[in-house]
Amino acid sequence: MGGASDFLVSTRRMIKLHENMLRDIGQEYELTLTEATIISFLHNNPGRDTAADIVELRMLQKSNVSQAVETLYRRGYLERKQDMADRRKIHLYLTGQAQPVIGRMDQQWAQFEQEILSGISPQEREVYIRVNEKMQENIEHAVKRRGQK
Repeated sequence: MGGASDFLVSTRRMIKLHENMLRDIGQEYELTLTEATIISFLHNNPGRDTAADIVELRMLQKSNVSQAVETLYRRGYLERKQDMADRRKIHLYLTGQAQPVIGRMDQQWAQFEQEILSGISPQEREVYIRVNEKMQENIEHAVKRRGQK
């Protein structure tokens, strides 16, 4: 394998490791992977608080997100508030009931970061952050050029 293949394999393996972390937390709190993903997303992405944001950024199916949001709402993990400017838009907020799950996610995330960044210096981490930001910009431009979402 070479450059691009190695990068894609590493990225996919990192995603799988993260999903396994969320799956473990889900089992602990009787949440599906999608429900745990939504809680994680809302916790880590302030200002991106609609189901459409979750669908777009986590690349999940709209129907799965809608169903999981409804379940989380019924279980008391989420509140929904209508947008004052655009009544079609519903904002999602985590409730106090989600705090134990969030605390566990923060613990797991710290362990996840420690594992994947082991042996990487602070300077190398800074380079990675800058390169990753540039790659995200390049991906956005490429997606727009191709007319994809």
